[in-house]
Amino acid sequence: MWVGGQFALAGVVPTLRRVAPSATKPVAQAFARVAWPAFGVLVLTGMWNLMAIDITATSGAYQGTVLLHIGLAMAAAAFVAVHQFGQTKLALALGGALGAVFSVAALFVGTLLRSGTA
Repeated sequence: MWVGGQFALAGVVPTLRRVAPSATKPVAQAFARVAWPAFGVLVLTGMWNLMAIDITATSGAYQGTVLLHIGLAMAAAAFVAVHQFGQTKLALALGGALGAVFSVAALFVGTLLRSGTA
């Protein structure tokens, strides 16, 4: 929901701007009401996954990958918040673009953790 929803919305917004420009903001706000709770679920399940293992018994590479994953997820949330609450075109553009990039990066690093290649 968090990553895929961002890309689905990014695909819909250009058409929405052409067809119904005044609907863009309400649609984005409606998406945010679903996306932020989904992000919360990601955080909770990530904490649950960490509690299921003894992180001190894992390799330094694994621990570093966990820290990288957490940092990327925090950066993604921060940039998406900049996009959501930004008042300038620059804040909207950079926040949206960097939020998506960091979200995908966090997703990728998370798959490394789950696959055991970290």
